Amino acid sequence: MDGKNAIVTGGARGIGYAIAKRFLIDGARVVVADVDEKAGEAACEELSALGDVRFVAADVAERLDVRNLVANALDAFGDIDVLVNNAGTSHKADFLELKETDFDRVMGVNLKGVFLCGQSVARHMVDKIEKGGDPGCIINISSINAVVGIPDQVAYTASKGGVVQLTRVMALALAQYGIRVNAIGPGSIMTDMLKAVVTDREARERVLSRTPLGRIGEPEEIAGIAAFLASKDAGYVTGQTVYADGGRLPLNYTVPPNDN
Repeated sequence: MDGKNAIVTGGARGIGYAIAKRFLIDGARVVVADVDEKAGEAACEELSALGDVRFVAADVAERLDVRNLVANALDAFGDIDVLVNNAGTSHKADFLELKETDFDRVMGVNLKGVFLCGQSVARHMVDKIEKGGDPGCIINISSINAVVGIPDQVAYTASKGGVVQLTRVMALALAQYGIRVNAIGPGSIMTDMLKAVVTDREARERVLSRTPLGRIGEPEEIAGIAAFLASKDAGYVTGQTVYADGGRLPLNYTVPPNDN
């Protein structure tokens, strides 16, 4: 990725942070976007030893924030070659009790945000191509919950299913320009959110019982997939969702958890 310029939304922590770090290690310049300004600034300070990284505060569900994000990235680096739509949120509530405002907030960040950022960056990429430049690529972060459901994560599950379909449509619409669009569907990954869950032995065993590989994934493993999808090695891959779930989706039953 030497000389490439990337935007990673939701890059202050977790999977987004790991992707930004991997891109920097691979030679890219990175704009980290996040709604949490304090965490975003701290992340950039940590990552700055690896390469050229900037932070832009942005709520991806807000059109003006997205426009400002893209403008800042172009001002900083002059181009955008890779967009990673990683920003996401969730809200736990029973289907019968879920409030419309909470549903809208999750859908706004997880699905509308992918659309707004994807459209804005794709417009720049198309303009660049029409001027003789090289096509870029877009990577959307979905989830295995695009396929399987969680009863008290109604909006999250619906939004991630939407991301998979949006990825396919974006890929078809942008194929004529050579712009590739793919998604990654992580399973149980050791982010701060999951760490809070698996400190409980019963919860950890429940997670492992549905994971044939017998362990929880690491953010760096998702970053490795993103690095591949952003590379020339994935030059003929578009419209796909790569599920990294330790074998969970093919599993028909549960497996005995490994205490180790």
